[in-house]
Amino acid sequence: MINCLYPSHNAPLLADAAFCCVSAYLEESMKKLALAAVITGVAATAALAGGVEAPIMEAPVIVEETAAGSAGGLLVPLILLALLAAAIANN
Repeated sequence: MINCLYPSHNAPLLADAAFCCVSAYLEESMKKLALAAVITGVAATAALAGGVEAPIMEAPVIVEETAAGSAGGLLVPLILLALLAAAIANN
């Protein structure tokens, strides 16, 4: 009886022992690979837990300027001047 690297796997022939050791090694490697895949999947799920949402685009604020007339800031002083002239003329 030839002992395998893993005590639970004992094989009577050399070829069986080699196969036994290789299969046991691959079994352990696959367990580790499966565990790594599960951990990666859990981490990816946690990263996208809320889901991907489209960004909210707010409408731009449009400020409309009022059109200024040709007499823009002169109208009020001219009216005041006319009232002053009328008051002086009545005296």
